[in-house]
Amino acid sequence: MPSMMDHLVENLNRVHTEIADACRRAGRSPDSVKLVAVTKYAELADVRRLVELGTVDLGESRPQQLTERAGQLPAGVQWHFIGHLQRNKVKPVLSHAALIHSVDSLRLLERISSVAAEMSLRPRVLLEVNVSGEASKDGISMEELRSQWNVFQSVPNIEIVGLMTMAPLADDPETARPVFRQLRLLKDELTAQSLPHVKLTELSMGMSGDFIVAIEEGATLVRIGSRLFATPSPPTSP
Repeated sequence: MPSMMDHLVENLNRVHTEIADACRRAGRSPDSVKLVAVTKYAELADVRRLVELGTVDLGESRPQQLTERAGQLPAGVQWHFIGHLQRNKVKPVLSHAALIHSVDSLRLLERISSVAAEMSLRPRVLLEVNVSGEASKDGISMEELRSQWNVFQSVPNIEIVGLMTMAPLADDPETARPVFRQLRLLKDELTAQSLPHVKLTELSMGMSGDFIVAIEEGATLVRIGSRLFATPSPPTSP
């Protein structure tokens, strides 16, 4: 039976090939897209193997697991916090995360700013936008971000480097395309109104089921978990 290492190599190569193919179709360089491996449900040993294969951008959605794994994996790992962040959990996340994808309110951004000042840090963050308008999803509404953009970008001790969204779950990845397109257009709109120190260079959008469409619509960060760690189903008996 193939080992998990074999599956990881195969899965990783396939995902990189699909990223490169999507970039070519969009007239982009494959280097313009960063793979963030979502490790929430993965075994630590498999995450270590993935790092050994050269994937050093890892995404965690729980502060406690981020803290634990940051101490168990090599110092060269770049941690991305991708889950809902409670204001009382900001400090441990700032201690480890190179980028926070999920700043979903002005109150949270201001809390991050306050804690960052205490820790003498200037964290890089993405603003999470609820493009689809689903009540079940976290995020700032497009209307609020437009109307309050000057307030958001004036919060000190923070580098807002882009936007993030999650598309509605669907079997057909094409249903996510309008959501991803709207986020890209919103980034362009806000960029035109940004203060000189604010550079919106990142779009975090697309997961295992829809990352190809996300890349075609401008994603620079794709968050992929199950496609990397899934093992093939055993063959059925004749």
